[in-house]
Amino acid sequence: MKYLKLGLTFLFGAFMIFGGINHFLKPEMYYPFIPDFLPQSFITLVSGVAEIVLGIGAFIPQTRLIATRGIFILMILFLPLHIWDLFKEHPAIGSHQAAMIRVPVQFLFIFLAGYISKRN
Repeated sequence: MKYLKLGLTFLFGAFMIFGGINHFLKPEMYYPFIPDFLPQSFITLVSGVAEIVLGIGAFIPQTRLIATRGIFILMILFLPLHIWDLFKEHPAIGSHQAAMIRVPVQFLFIFLAGYISKRN
Protein backbone atom coordinates (compact mmCIF):
# COMPACT_ATOMS: atom_id res chain seq x y z
CA MET A 1 0.00 0.00 0.00
CA LYS A 2 2.89 2.34 0.73
CA TYR A 3 4.11 2.14 -2.86
CA LEU A 4 0.61 2.53 -4.28
CA LYS A 5 0.13 5.70 -2.25
CA LEU A 6 3.54 7.04 -3.28
CA GLY A 7 2.84 6.21 -6.94
CA LEU A 8 -0.53 7.99 -6.79
CA THR A 9 1.14 10.94 -5.09
CA PHE A 10 3.70 11.24 -7.87
CA LEU A 11 0.98 10.79 -10.50
CA PHE A 12 -1.07 13.58 -8.94
CA GLY A 13 2.07 15.72 -8.66
CA ALA A 14 2.87 15.30 -12.34
CA PHE A 15 -0.78 15.84 -13.29
CA MET A 16 -0.89 19.07 -11.27
CA ILE A 17 2.37 20.41 -12.72
CA PHE A 18 1.25 19.63 -16.28
CA GLY A 19 -2.17 21.18 -15.67
CA GLY A 20 -0.65 24.24 -14.02
CA ILE A 21 1.73 24.85 -16.90
CA ASN A 22 -1.16 24.44 -19.31
CA HIS A 23 -2.96 27.31 -17.54
CA PHE A 24 -0.18 29.57 -18.85
CA LEU A 25 0.15 28.01 -22.31
CA LYS A 26 -3.58 27.85 -23.08
CA PRO A 27 -5.40 30.06 -20.56
CA GLU A 28 -8.41 30.50 -22.85
CA MET A 29 -9.09 26.76 -22.52
CA TYR A 30 -10.01 27.29 -18.85
CA TYR A 31 -12.15 30.42 -19.25
CA PRO A 32 -15.38 28.58 -20.12
CA PHE A 33 -15.18 26.68 -16.81
CA ILE A 34 -15.10 29.91 -14.82
CA PRO A 35 -18.42 31.65 -14.17
CA ASP A 36 -18.73 35.03 -15.88
CA PHE A 37 -18.98 36.94 -12.60
CA LEU A 38 -15.41 35.90 -11.65
CA PRO A 39 -12.23 37.42 -13.18
CA GLN A 40 -11.29 34.66 -15.62
CA SER A 41 -7.68 35.67 -16.28
CA PHE A 42 -6.89 36.10 -12.60
CA ILE A 43 -8.55 32.83 -11.54
CA THR A 44 -6.80 30.94 -14.34
CA LEU A 45 -3.35 32.29 -13.42
CA VAL A 46 -3.77 31.82 -9.66
CA SER A 47 -5.04 28.27 -10.07
CA GLY A 48 -2.16 27.53 -12.46
CA VAL A 49 0.41 28.76 -9.94
CA ALA A 50 -1.31 26.78 -7.16
CA GLU A 51 -1.29 23.62 -9.24
CA ILE A 52 2.40 23.94 -10.09
CA VAL A 53 3.41 24.67 -6.48
CA LEU A 54 1.32 21.81 -5.09
CA GLY A 55 2.53 19.45 -7.80
CA ILE A 56 6.17 20.19 -7.05
CA GLY A 57 5.45 19.91 -3.31
CA ALA A 58 4.08 16.39 -3.84
CA PHE A 59 7.54 15.26 -4.95
CA ILE A 60 9.39 16.69 -1.96
CA PRO A 61 9.18 14.52 1.19
CA GLN A 62 9.26 17.52 3.56
CA THR A 63 6.31 19.23 1.83
CA ARG A 64 4.42 16.17 0.59
CA LEU A 65 1.75 16.10 3.32
CA ILE A 66 0.80 19.77 3.00
CA ALA A 67 0.96 19.58 -0.81
CA THR A 68 -1.30 16.55 -1.01
CA ARG A 69 -3.76 18.18 1.38
CA GLY A 70 -3.68 21.24 -0.87
CA ILE A 71 -4.37 19.05 -3.89
CA PHE A 72 -7.32 17.53 -2.02
CA ILE A 73 -8.72 21.00 -1.27
CA LEU A 74 -8.15 22.12 -4.87
CA MET A 75 -10.03 19.07 -6.19
CA ILE A 76 -12.96 19.99 -3.93
CA LEU A 77 -12.83 23.62 -5.09
CA PHE A 78 -12.90 22.53 -8.74
CA LEU A 79 -16.01 20.36 -8.25
CA PRO A 80 -18.53 23.25 -8.36
CA LEU A 81 -16.97 24.44 -11.63
CA HIS A 82 -17.58 21.03 -13.20
CA ILE A 83 -21.14 20.95 -11.87
CA TRP A 84 -21.69 24.52 -13.12
CA ASP A 85 -20.43 23.42 -16.54
CA LEU A 86 -22.78 20.43 -16.58
CA PHE A 87 -25.82 22.70 -16.42
CA LYS A 88 -24.66 25.20 -19.04
CA GLU A 89 -26.30 25.20 -22.45
CA HIS A 90 -22.89 24.66 -24.08
CA PRO A 91 -20.39 22.85 -21.80
CA ALA A 92 -16.79 24.09 -21.82
CA ILE A 93 -15.28 21.01 -23.40
CA GLY A 94 -17.33 18.68 -25.53
CA SER A 95 -20.90 17.60 -25.12
CA HIS A 96 -23.25 17.25 -22.17
CA GLN A 97 -22.27 13.58 -22.03
CA ALA A 98 -18.63 14.59 -21.58
CA ALA A 99 -19.64 17.05 -18.86
CA MET A 100 -21.63 14.29 -17.16
CA ILE A 101 -18.54 12.08 -17.15
CA ARG A 102 -16.31 14.84 -15.74
CA VAL A 103 -18.39 15.19 -12.55
CA PRO A 104 -17.97 11.57 -11.32
CA VAL A 105 -14.33 11.66 -12.46
CA GLN A 106 -13.87 14.74 -10.26
CA PHE A 107 -15.36 12.79 -7.33
CA LEU A 108 -12.83 10.02 -8.06
CA PHE A 109 -10.03 12.61 -8.02
CA ILE A 110 -11.33 13.94 -4.70
CA PHE A 111 -11.38 10.42 -3.24
CA LEU A 112 -7.85 9.63 -4.46
CA ALA A 113 -6.52 13.02 -3.35
CA GLY A 114 -8.07 12.38 0.06
CA TYR A 115 -6.34 8.99 0.18
CA ILE A 116 -2.90 10.39 -0.64
CA SER A 117 -3.34 13.32 1.77
CA LYS A 118 -3.70 11.12 4.86
CA ARG A 119 -0.76 10.46 7.11
CA ASN A 120 0.79 6.98 6.84
